[in-house]
Amino acid sequence: MPASCQETARLLLRAPTLDDLPQACAIHGDPQTNRFNPNGPINAATCADKLHGWIEHWQQHGFGYWAIALRSDPQRLIGFGGIMQGFFGHEPGLNLYFRLRPEAWGQGYAAEMARAALHLAFSELHAPRVTGLVRPDNLPSRRALERLGLSLDGELDDFPGQAPSLLYRISTPDNPGPG
Repeated sequence: MPASCQETARLLLRAPTLDDLPQACAIHGDPQTNRFNPNGPINAATCADKLHGWIEHWQQHGFGYWAIALRSDPQRLIGFGGIMQGFFGHEPGLNLYFRLRPEAWGQGYAAEMARAALHLAFSELHAPRVTGLVRPDNLPSRRALERLGLSLDGELDDFPGQAPSLLYRISTPDNPGPG
């Protein structure tokens, strides 16, 4: 199945489109989903820029962050996530990302999506490693990354005056099979 559309046991993962903007703004503009983000929720203009960047990444690289929906309700997005080229300071690499609606938390959806993303990274893209960037106080995301096999591998001072973000990395997946 092409990277632009993947299915797991419960999820439909597809390339985002401009039609996703209202749902992207609802998810990324929600204070709850930004509880650990020093920048806080984003406004509609910033969200539109972010979505355009994701779409452009798909066009340039053939993969990127997915729009995530339940297979049982494919029109309603529960979040966004996947892997995308990024920089960690001056170091390039694949970033593993997820942001889900609060009602989707605690049900294993982020892990299910992330397993599909890691499978894509290692089995299809042959990436040497994947990095997850997380704020130190975001314990739920840190635990999720650890359960996926990523290990704490450093820090990134990306918010001056605040504690550095943590870099979690995986080079050889323990369980790369899609969700």
